[in-house]
Amino acid sequence: MASTDHGGFALEVHGLSKTFGATRALRDVDFQVRSGEVHALVGQNGSGKSTLIKILAGFHRPDRPSVATVHGRELVLGDQAAAHSAGLRFVHQDLGIVPSLDSLDNLALGFGYATGAGGRIRWRAQARHAQAALSELGYDIDVRRPLTDLAPVERTAIAIARALQGIEAGASVLVLDEPTATMPQPEVARLFTMVRLLHSRGVSVLYVSHHLDEVYELADRVTVFRDGQAVETAPVGSLPRKKLVETMVGDIPDEPLADRKAGSSELALSLRGFGARIIRDLDLDLHCGEVVGVAGITGSGREEFCDALFGGRPRRGRVTVGDSLVEPMRPEEMVARKVGLVPAKRRDDALILQMSVRENFTLPDVSEFWQHLLLGHRSERRVVTDLIRRLSVTTPGPEASIEALSGGNQQKVIVGRWLRLRPKVLLLDEPTQGVDIRAKSEIHALIDAAAAAGTAVIVASSDEAELERLCDRVLVLRDGRLHADLPRSRANAQAIAHEALGSNNDKPVAIAGKVEV
Repeated sequence: MASTDHGGFALEVHGLSKTFGATRALRDVDFQVRSGEVHALVGQNGSGKSTLIKILAGFHRPDRPSVATVHGRELVLGDQAAAHSAGLRFVHQDLGIVPSLDSLDNLALGFGYATGAGGRIRWRAQARHAQAALSELGYDIDVRRPLTDLAPVERTAIAIARALQGIEAGASVLVLDEPTATMPQPEVARLFTMVRLLHSRGVSVLYVSHHLDEVYELADRVTVFRDGQAVETAPVGSLPRKKLVETMVGDIPDEPLADRKAGSSELALSLRGFGARIIRDLDLDLHCGEVVGVAGITGSGREEFCDALFGGRPRRGRVTVGDSLVEPMRPEEMVARKVGLVPAKRRDDALILQMSVRENFTLPDVSEFWQHLLLGHRSERRVVTDLIRRLSVTTPGPEASIEALSGGNQQKVIVGRWLRLRPKVLLLDEPTQGVDIRAKSEIHALIDAAAAAGTAVIVASSDEAELERLCDRVLVLRDGRLHADLPRSRANAQAIAHEALGSNNDKPVAIAGKVEV
């Protein structure tokens, strides 16, 4: 497809500012994406990246009229129809898909179906159209399979195919917002292949990510946002990693491995014959102060482990917390036995967005604040204010809306709500998914402190480097069964990936588009 070039820029924005109440989210931002490039956008949570994307998509309006163009044509910012007409296309982190529907129906969302006489849907024509759209991206997917049966990268492909419908590739700008947030590492390489294919066909790509390895692997140039400003734009090859991190957040030292004593002999949690939809016959003894990782590619059972153990979905086998046997599907019993869960989807499963920071902090248990049949908000605020200080949560105060906080600060609230209760066992499912470098380091430190205080911790994560950093040992699941139990001395990121993929140690493994041995 022919590429369109107007002055060399696919997207230009000048003098963009946005204020929410007393918060200056963007300050006089100048930003450009060149025609035909993959341009990375990086920065901490709260740096202004998401606000920029939402203004481009038309969800927010800027404080004042700003100059913006797409391939040389003027763009009215803050207008969804204008953004769509100009050729801006967006694939957000949650993808905007309906998992219970198939690819055919998801591709029709917002675009409609092929119809014939009397308005009847031409199902065969619609199926051919859906199959062709996915084939353009290199995917051969049964368009009648529900999306719940597909891998994360396949669902992302469907969202991209839908976004690019009906537009000439050379005249479009595709915005990918944290596209690998829920992908295990082996699937990232498949996404990169898709992005490179689009790039070769003239699509300009704005790639938003917290993963710097992806930026160096995929992008031509990178723009760094900090405190609402675009502080640097440079070719990726000219910006050393240390310099890029310092530009984003200041000089943060590498995270050392946690210097913990061995877990105690006291048994915190025991599983015998544990199973769920995918997991089968898993035995595990978890001791107080021990941190155990759970790894595995999508479909291995890793994604369901914490939820099934906590009681959010059916499971089989014996689960014992301390000396108490816990029945399936009884999360209230787990809470009563001081077991806490930080789920993977914080907005859907962990937060009540209409409530305040205070209310979300104390959500699992407010019993200590009852005074003569009334809830003592003064003592509750005092406890939460102390938690905000100790956990370094950036918020105007305990009564601020939880929705106004960045993703990293929301995650600290979720982790902190359980640490307040001094849990016996803490289940963490993707604990740093979609958070920036500093927040990730701070959350890791909280996990270290919890283990040092005697809490037994399970970390289920698709981030092998995170498991290497945190865990005393790592359980690797494959096809629902325990495939490997790696001690700390062997649980490095590459070994975990090898075991999860089923590769022999003498064979190369594709990781994020690179071949490593």
